[in-house]
Amino acid sequence: MHSKKVRMITSFAFLASLLWIFALGWSIKDYLFGTASQSSVSQDTEQPAESSSGLKIIALGDSLTRGTGDIEGKGYVGYVSDQLKQSGTDVSLINLGIKGLTSSELVEQMKQKEIERQIGQADIILMTIGGNDLFLGGQSLTDLSEASISGLEEAYLNHLKTILTSIRAVNTEATVYLLGLYNPFSEFQNGELMSTVVRNWNSKTTETLAQHSKAVLVPTYDLFQLNAEKLLFTDHFHPNEIGYRLMAERVAALIADAGGQS
Repeated sequence: MHSKKVRMITSFAFLASLLWIFALGWSIKDYLFGTASQSSVSQDTEQPAESSSGLKIIALGDSLTRGTGDIEGKGYVGYVSDQLKQSGTDVSLINLGIKGLTSSELVEQMKQKEIERQIGQADIILMTIGGNDLFLGGQSLTDLSEASISGLEEAYLNHLKTILTSIRAVNTEATVYLLGLYNPFSEFQNGELMSTVVRNWNSKTTETLAQHSKAVLVPTYDLFQLNAEKLLFTDHFHPNEIGYRLMAERVAALIADAGGQS
């Protein structure tokens, strides 16, 4: 009787775990797959970049740039614009982010003539990229071997170099602010090991940016390190409104310290 009860409890726990994993995968599917396969991207513009003499901001990247998880739909990009406007800066913003975008797909997106034109007019370029390269929908948690992570990292860094080179080919003056990765899986199994991986990933990203003029890594890891529960959306992956606002505060402060325009 006792043995039968134990088997029933074990079976229930196993099924509950499977359901939780399925729910997590479903909730972050937009981050990973979204609309990244689109050949062109819809643009959220506050006003046409070419019509303003103020600060022209172009945002590139994945679902964090799109603002997934923010009930206001602004994300860090929108809140950066809001904060700069509150300080009296005239801002025009074009958001070219795509949910699910990887670094290799961003390389391809930037080959589009209209994207090149928009980047060429920018004073500031905001970017989030690399999360989809590393996290792979949580698959990285099940394979944290040095070889697997090293391969992902090497490919990403090569793509990042291409992205930065492409930006400089059409715009030599704009400052690039790339937001670093945080670890949304810190409380999961292998969470501590993933934290180490994320820190190393950010370190290599910083080294790559240092090889290019006016390219800055904006750290986010520490923001979420001890407050992930309060700063993540219900999918436990994307930032919520509070998380995005904290990210935006850092970016806006860096832009203000640099004197606004490049």
